[in-house]
Amino acid sequence: MDERPIGVFDSGMGGLTVLHECLVTLPHEDFLYLGDAARLPYGPRPLDEIRRFALEIGGYLERQEVKLILVACNAATAAALPDLQRGLCVPVVGVIAPEAHAAVLATRNRRVGLLATEATVASGRYADLVHALDAGVEVFSVPCPKLVPLIEGDDPFGEETAAAVREYAELLKAEGVDTVILGCTHYPLVRPILQRTFGRGITLVFSAEETAREVAETLERKGIENVDSREGVCRFLTTGDPDLFRETGRRFLQLPIEAAERVEVATLEAAAAA
Repeated sequence: MDERPIGVFDSGMGGLTVLHECLVTLPHEDFLYLGDAARLPYGPRPLDEIRRFALEIGGYLERQEVKLILVACNAATAAALPDLQRGLCVPVVGVIAPEAHAAVLATRNRRVGLLATEATVASGRYADLVHALDAGVEVFSVPCPKLVPLIEGDDPFGEETAAAVREYAELLKAEGVDTVILGCTHYPLVRPILQRTFGRGITLVFSAEETAREVAETLERKGIENVDSREGVCRFLTTGDPDLFRETGRRFLQLPIEAAERVEVATLEAAAAA
């Protein structure tokens, strides 16, 4: 039995959609979630800057004595996963590989679309992983700079969001894709809008369940899982406003968030420098 928590981080609240699946899959584990709201969004930032942020957070979480780190952010996974895995002493799992695998299995015409942030698209990680699994699959990537601010805003299901989704979806429809990867952990919150826009003929891939299974399998393989008989707890940290995180975060987690604690960006920077 290993009672240390699992560390999870994202640029804001989108990673709570992945945490939800982890809580369902691993109800006996403790979790420590950190949302870097002070530096949200990551998507428009250069990959080197996102990599620095991820290494700071990874170092901080390791100092909190977590036993595994889940990078529940597509941009941070794309920019920093290998560096995190090399630099930290605990196992590190990302969100991109499970989605690439699921898309290759789902596509029938071998034409896969990707909706993601600018940074994730620029990294080319999805195309690399898809082609490693099936070199014959074509990947059509569309950066979506409007979506994250709208989804974290006051009216995520409003007409402005629907209009942005239509704009991005038309680019992929024109390419004849039959499968679309939702390459940002925020996007599942507006999945009904996405599915209505694309229609039932196009499969949407968001593999939070596969990611949660990968975390479970990693814990078992490393022998650091907890006993099934206990009930896990979850602690929430944010570099932004704790009250805003608690209130808005409920939409993403689909569960109550009783409290959130503030962590200063300077504290994260210090952890990386130590």
